[in-house]
Formats: sequence, structure tokens, C-alpha cells
Amino acid sequence: MGLDLLAFAAHRDDIEITCGGLLIRMAGKGYKVGACDLTQGEMGTLGSAAERKAESEEATRIMGLAVRVNCELPDAGVFNIREYQTRVVDVLREHQPRVVVLPGLEQRHPDHRITPQLVFDACYFSGLARFGKGAKHRPHKILYCHTHFEDRKPTFIVDISAQIEQKIAAVLAYKTQFPDREKTTEWLRARSRGYGLMIGATYGEGYTQREAMQVDDVVTLPVASM
Repeated sequence: MGLDLLAFAAHRDDIEITCGGLLIRMAGKGYKVGACDLTQGEMGTLGSAAERKAESEEATRIMGLAVRVNCELPDAGVFNIREYQTRVVDVLREHQPRVVVLPGLEQRHPDHRITPQLVFDACYFSGLARFGKGAKHRPHKILYCHTHFEDRKPTFIVDISAQIEQKIAAVLAYKTQFPDREKTTEWLRARSRGYGLMIGATYGEGYTQREAMQVDDVVTLPVASM
């Protein structure tokens, strides 16, 4: 049995910040949810790779994830090249996710900007029978975390009001990265509050997708227009 959802990010703690609420919510619904960090964060100013690994294990426990893997790509050296595509393909074929969640396309950190390009291409190549090793697998859906750098609005918002405390706890598990617990908590609440206001919820996370969304019943669509 493969994963229902697998989130990718460049560094340990990125997933918790951007889509931690979604992962917690889906895991709470009984779905098999996983995370894949591309690097070990060894270039970070705060904390060592070993410390961040231990912190990520605690965050994984808090979120209730089924699996967490690391591609061990070089931190501050993530590029969309064949060697790294193959490593991601191996992860995709091993865990066979139906839904993949990627970082937003507009990012300040080069690793963050390249990660969605790299993983998107790997998702395509993973569906080619003659590419690499293992049985082919291509995810059904690819979602992107919305970022404040983007001009366009999110495609949809996930209500994480019930998951916000768990999300904050997962982020705060990275004690080396977020030593000021009060400031970090305030930042996460403000970030999530902005998305929540878009749908009349207390807290939310924004996402985008490239393709159009299918709607079967317009009468039951949530979020009032006025």
C-alpha cells in the first residue's frame, strides 16, 4: 500500500511551516501521510545536521506521519539535474504517493525555488517504465504551497483551525531553529490567520494547482461571496 499524500521540501522544518496543518489534518482522517526532506540542513546557521534530524523525528511524531525520508542532497546545492531527479524518483516509486505537495514556485532561497521544479520533473520521469529502477509510478495530483511572494491568490484554502496547536508544536520541535518560542508562535498564528480570513475560518493554509478544479454541485460550494 502506497502513501495517500507525500510532501516534499528542501530542508527539515520547511514542511512543518508551509503545510504542516494539512498533513496533520489528513493523517487525522486516517490517510497515510509522509514527508521527504531533500537535504539534511547542514549549511544552516543554527544547529547541526544531527540536531535537525533529531528535531525532525520529534516533529514527525507530533504530526502523526507514517514515514519521513531524506534524499541527502547537498544543502545550498539543490539543482534540477539527472542525479537528483533519480533520487527523488526512487522515493516516489518506493512510497507511491497519490498526492504530492510541493513548495511554492516563488521563493527567496534558491533551494526552495528549485525543489518544486526538481520534484515535478521527477514525478513525470517516475511514470516512465524505462527510467531508472523499480516499477513506474506517477502521482495523480500535485499541489503547491502558496507563498506570500506570489501575486495570484491561492486556488483553495484548507481550514487548519483544529490543527493549529499541533502545527505550532511541530515547528517548535526545531529548538535550534526557533529558540524564541513566543515570537515563532505569534508568527505562525499571523501567517495562518491571513489564509483563514479568506474563507471565514480562524486559521488556514493556502494552496495552488495548475489544472482547473472540477465542481459537481455549485449549490453546496462553501465560502459566501458577500
